[in-house]
Amino acid sequence: MSDGLVMTGRYLRHVVRAPEQIVIFFTLPIMFVLVFGYVFGSGMAVSGTAYREFLLPGVFGMTQLYGLGATAIAISTDIGKGVVDRFRSMPTARSALMTGRAAADLVRAGLEMAVLVVCGLLVGWQWHRGAGLALAAVGLLLLLRLALTCVGVYLGTVVPNPDTVSLIVFPLAFPLTALSNVFVAPELMPDWLGAVSAWNPLSATVAACRELFGNPGVGGDSWPAEHPILLAVLWPLALIAVFAPLAVRSYRRLSR
Repeated sequence: MSDGLVMTGRYLRHVVRAPEQIVIFFTLPIMFVLVFGYVFGSGMAVSGTAYREFLLPGVFGMTQLYGLGATAIAISTDIGKGVVDRFRSMPTARSALMTGRAAADLVRAGLEMAVLVVCGLLVGWQWHRGAGLALAAVGLLLLLRLALTCVGVYLGTVVPNPDTVSLIVFPLAFPLTALSNVFVAPELMPDWLGAVSAWNPLSATVAACRELFGNPGVGGDSWPAEHPILLAVLWPLALIAVFAPLAVRSYRRLSR
């Protein structure tokens, strides 16, 4: 635990000492809100209400998805620069690198969510079912981020360099975003595409957040549409169960 906290502080100090990262971390989510909310929202409506009410939970989830790139690049950079070998020569817990990265990512995700919520409130979005359920929705978003951190750590340990990681992350993240309910409800898509979107892990979290926030959405009678909160818990747990052991195994192979 002590070593993990030290690693968490290390990763957070890297952010503070790199002003360009701070700019990217906090301006990119704001741009998502402004561009998608005003450019797309001006010509779209959902259930007779403003499109931004439908869109903002999707932007929250999309921001968590794209965060896995920062995780993978950071791990790959440490490996490429020999930092992992340096830690291996010290009396440091082998788990500290991964637990520290996961904790730092959750802190960063919490700050991103705070910025996004403030921006959302400024552009007219709001939650309608009380602060308790709103916090539950944020908890589901952070659970998704934790699962994606495990994916990012695994990618960072198996991809040879940060440049390659950057080339891999976008082709993985973009289809998950496009084939989800972030921008359009699955019920408005062709049947086969709607089924893919409905079972998308990102769609599960976004749909659950819309329900907990009380934001509008297009309902459906399929199993995924009827149980979004359950799927928003099961999908991240399944990703953690798969990728956490893979990340540990890959990291141990590097640490031999």
